[in-house]
Amino acid sequence: MAAQATATTPIKQKRFLAVTAVGMFLAQSVHLMLTPLLVELSGDFNISVAVAGQLTAVTFAAWAVSVLSVGPISDSYGRRPVAVIGFGLLGASVLVSSLAPNFAVLFVLRIITGLTGGMIPPNSMAAVADVLPPSKRARAFGLLMAFASLSSVVGLPMVAVLAGLGGWRVPFVAMGGMLLTCAVLQWSWFPRSQDTGPRTFSFLSRYKQMAGIGLFRATLAANLLQRMAYYGTMAYLAAFLINEHGLSVGKTALPLAIVGVGVVIGSSMAGTITAMNKRYLAVAVFAVAGGLASLVLYSLDMPVWATVVVALAGTTVINVGWPTFLAISTEISGSSQATAVGMLGSSNQMGGLGGAALGGAVLALGGFSAVGFFCLAVTAISALILLFGMGKRRPAD
Repeated sequence: MAAQATATTPIKQKRFLAVTAVGMFLAQSVHLMLTPLLVELSGDFNISVAVAGQLTAVTFAAWAVSVLSVGPISDSYGRRPVAVIGFGLLGASVLVSSLAPNFAVLFVLRIITGLTGGMIPPNSMAAVADVLPPSKRARAFGLLMAFASLSSVVGLPMVAVLAGLGGWRVPFVAMGGMLLTCAVLQWSWFPRSQDTGPRTFSFLSRYKQMAGIGLFRATLAANLLQRMAYYGTMAYLAAFLINEHGLSVGKTALPLAIVGVGVVIGSSMAGTITAMNKRYLAVAVFAVAGGLASLVLYSLDMPVWATVVVALAGTTVINVGWPTFLAISTEISGSSQATAVGMLGSSNQMGGLGGAALGGAVLALGGFSAVGFFCLAVTAISALILLFGMGKRRPAD
């Protein structure tokens, strides 16, 4: 049986939530940190940028495996040990990466980084669910993900600045040190668990438990489709601005940053949505609105900043669903909360893959407007799943 988090005072709870937010931000920054370093890595190791890019690919692959598999371990042995071990090993792998003598060694270390980094999100979200009542979870999830999303706004520029000052190894030293510090804080501030019975490790049985819940299956499917729409929209937005509006690559940075703010706004809205009796209906409406926004921006001839505004609106409403689905999953998963969060996170990864791949296919067949129709179609299907998969259940579901 899984252990339950002990009750925390308001001060301890705030410290826990703060260190969790910082940890999520650092983990996400490490996940993405290679982007501004690829050119320097290719020069230092005498490889092409395309080969250096495989470091990013292997990190994502290892991360996806870990996100899906760590849940039962967390549910069986507790959040605090997984948090401390995860951050400790992640910090160590990043710190040792600064000493990598060649590409092969760094490649292996990035696999370790992905495997340990993927432990953080499901365990952190499940720990928050242990501490907070259901009525407060969605807001907390939204704020945590909004904070983590700042990694692309703050974390990546920080990596670029550090690399500019001292080379590509310096960001690894800095990030590794901060992660190890975070591991110490996790040990000190993470809620301790109290045993509610003998602990047993169950792996496949937890997946079977979640797969047997119809509401969770509907949540997984709806989230997968909405993530496909989001990533399908974002994956080709820069190309659209360049090809259709004549922007240079450098000039797309500001529009993309503005559109990215929609993730923060949408995630922050989830707390209000989750408190509604018919939250499934609200998420369905927002999803379809996001699909319509994608269709409008990719189909209508508008000034560039009007396109950015529509993309921002679409990104905002399509990102309401993910934190809401997280809250629903933790409510219905019983003692398998981390397993549920990990499975939901895996659907995010699959949604990203499907959105980019299928979006590219329809782009090749019908141009940018076809991408808009694709995004509208998948959001409409997700809305139907929500209406038929959740609409017949009691409001609390």
